[in-house]
Amino acid sequence: MEGNLQVQTVDIEQEIRNYLTEEFLFGRGENLSEDTLLLGNVIDSQGVIQLVSFVQDRFKIEVEDEEVTSDNLATVKSVVALVEKKLRSRG
Repeated sequence: MEGNLQVQTVDIEQEIRNYLTEEFLFGRGENLSEDTLLLGNVIDSQGVIQLVSFVQDRFKIEVEDEEVTSDNLATVKSVVALVEKKLRSRG
Protein backbone atom coordinates (compact mmCIF):
# COMPACT_ATOMS: atom_id res chain seq x y z
CA MET A 1 0.00 0.00 0.00
CA GLU A 2 2.79 2.42 0.88
CA GLY A 3 4.45 1.86 -2.50
CA ASN A 4 1.16 2.58 -4.23
CA LEU A 5 0.87 5.91 -2.42
CA GLN A 6 4.39 6.80 -3.54
CA VAL A 7 3.51 6.26 -7.21
CA GLN A 8 0.44 8.38 -6.69
CA THR A 9 2.53 11.17 -5.13
CA VAL A 10 4.86 11.18 -8.13
CA ASP A 11 1.88 11.26 -10.51
CA ILE A 12 0.19 14.12 -8.63
CA GLU A 13 3.43 16.09 -8.54
CA GLN A 14 4.05 15.55 -12.26
CA GLU A 15 0.56 16.69 -13.20
CA ILE A 16 0.80 19.84 -11.06
CA ARG A 17 4.29 20.57 -12.39
CA ASN A 18 3.10 20.08 -16.00
CA TYR A 19 0.12 22.38 -15.44
CA LEU A 20 2.25 25.14 -13.93
CA THR A 21 4.86 24.80 -16.68
CA GLU A 22 2.31 24.99 -19.50
CA GLU A 23 0.03 27.66 -18.02
CA PHE A 24 2.48 29.98 -16.29
CA LEU A 25 6.04 29.27 -17.43
CA PHE A 26 5.52 29.12 -21.20
CA GLY A 27 6.77 25.53 -21.29
CA ARG A 28 10.02 26.37 -19.47
CA GLY A 29 9.76 24.44 -16.22
CA GLU A 30 13.38 23.41 -15.78
CA ASN A 31 13.78 25.78 -12.80
CA LEU A 32 10.56 24.59 -11.13
CA SER A 33 11.55 22.33 -8.24
CA GLU A 34 9.24 20.94 -5.59
CA ASP A 35 10.43 23.73 -3.25
CA THR A 36 10.27 26.69 -5.67
CA LEU A 37 8.12 29.42 -4.14
CA LEU A 38 5.05 29.69 -6.36
CA LEU A 39 3.36 32.83 -5.07
CA GLY A 40 4.90 35.91 -6.65
CA ASN A 41 7.42 33.86 -8.64
CA VAL A 42 5.28 31.53 -10.74
CA ILE A 43 1.68 32.54 -10.01
CA ASP A 44 -0.12 35.67 -8.88
CA SER A 45 -3.51 35.97 -7.18
CA GLN A 46 -5.33 35.11 -10.44
CA GLY A 47 -2.98 32.14 -10.84
CA VAL A 48 -3.97 30.90 -7.38
CA ILE A 49 -7.59 30.73 -8.53
CA GLN A 50 -6.56 28.90 -11.70
CA LEU A 51 -4.38 26.43 -9.79
CA VAL A 52 -7.12 25.68 -7.26
CA SER A 53 -9.63 25.15 -10.11
CA PHE A 54 -7.20 22.83 -11.85
CA VAL A 55 -6.58 20.59 -8.82
CA GLN A 56 -10.29 20.47 -8.00
CA ASP A 57 -11.23 19.45 -11.54
CA ARG A 58 -8.31 17.12 -12.16
CA PHE A 59 -8.35 15.25 -8.84
CA LYS A 60 -12.11 15.53 -8.16
CA ILE A 61 -11.60 17.20 -4.78
CA GLU A 62 -13.14 20.22 -3.11
CA VAL A 63 -10.69 22.82 -1.80
CA GLU A 64 -12.41 24.93 0.84
CA ASP A 65 -11.90 28.70 0.94
CA GLU A 66 -10.06 28.42 4.26
CA GLU A 67 -7.61 25.95 2.66
CA VAL A 68 -6.56 28.48 0.02
CA THR A 69 -3.61 29.74 2.05
CA SER A 70 -0.06 30.74 1.27
CA ASP A 71 1.09 27.68 3.26
CA ASN A 72 -0.96 25.22 1.21
CA LEU A 73 -0.05 26.84 -2.10
CA ALA A 74 3.53 27.90 -1.37
CA THR A 75 5.35 25.22 -3.39
CA VAL A 76 4.66 22.26 -5.65
CA LYS A 77 5.38 20.08 -2.61
CA SER A 78 2.76 21.83 -0.46
CA VAL A 79 0.13 21.67 -3.25
CA VAL A 80 0.81 17.93 -3.63
CA ALA A 81 0.41 17.50 0.15
CA LEU A 82 -2.92 19.35 0.06
CA VAL A 83 -4.20 17.18 -2.82
CA GLU A 84 -3.08 13.98 -1.06
CA LYS A 85 -4.76 15.06 2.19
CA LYS A 86 -8.01 15.77 0.35
CA LEU A 87 -7.85 12.44 -1.50
CA ARG A 88 -7.21 10.53 1.74
CA SER A 89 -10.08 12.25 3.56
CA ARG A 90 -12.38 11.41 0.66
CA GLY A 91 -11.17 7.82 0.92
